Amino acid sequence: MTLGRCSDLSLEAGESLAATATTAEHWLLIEVPGNWPRDVSADGALPTHARDAVTAWLARTPGSRLLFIRRPGRPATRSLAFVVHASESTTGVRRIELEDPGDLGSLDFDRDGDWTDRQLVLVCGHGARDACCARRGVAVYGALAAKLGHEEELWISSHQGGHRFAANVLVLPAGLQFGRVEPDEATLVVARALSGRIELDRYRGRTSYPPAAQAAERAAREVLGLGEVADLSLAAVAGQLVRFRLRNGSECKAMVDEIVGPSVPVSCGLEPEPQEAIAARLL
Repeated sequence: MTLGRCSDLSLEAGESLAATATTAEHWLLIEVPGNWPRDVSADGALPTHARDAVTAWLARTPGSRLLFIRRPGRPATRSLAFVVHASESTTGVRRIELEDPGDLGSLDFDRDGDWTDRQLVLVCGHGARDACCARRGVAVYGALAAKLGHEEELWISSHQGGHRFAANVLVLPAGLQFGRVEPDEATLVVARALSGRIELDRYRGRTSYPPAAQAAERAAREVLGLGEVADLSLAAVAGQLVRFRLRNGSECKAMVDEIVGPSVPVSCGLEPEPQEAIAARLL
């Protein structure tokens, strides 16, 4: 039996993008040119002392995640790393220049580097992890590079989470994740996100929100017509009840319920299985 591509099967099954964003509030991005292993945190992906330093920072930083990044054609001079804080209350990007990735072993990830106000646009193109990321992600990266250039920090990234929603695009430090982005629409989706607006049809969610809040945010934006990032902020999650503060000072509430989504493979080559999903309704 030949299994189809996971992104095609997810789309055909009508699986919703809502509340599927990867959850993380802190990101460590390391420029590593060339081909990456399937697991970028595995032994051999970085020099041992660098890997140990990265692993220690991730362990002591709740809600953190590691990504490798690369930019095809970039001169092989100094490597870059970014420490990104992407919680709703605290956003920021520190840019660190490295002679090579081995220098990571001597860094203080909580202090080193220079703050920058440039936003980061990451397109998952991790072919060693899933074929859909390579097939769809690289095409979207090419479209963005041709139209946007590198006025913003545009990179190919390692696995962001959710192969079946490829092409996946992550905008930091806002923590906005988009899925099923096509090359001919990528420039519009990203340009809007960089200016603080959300293309809801491609929106997976905000990475600083837990899945319940992601589902509730989607419902609030759809019902109330809220298209700007600043239109709402998360106030509280209490069980199935999620509360948001609106920009006008009022509040909205939503109830969420776990449901069973369509049966699809989570990655290419795997058998389909029912997926967990979250439904939300505004109160």
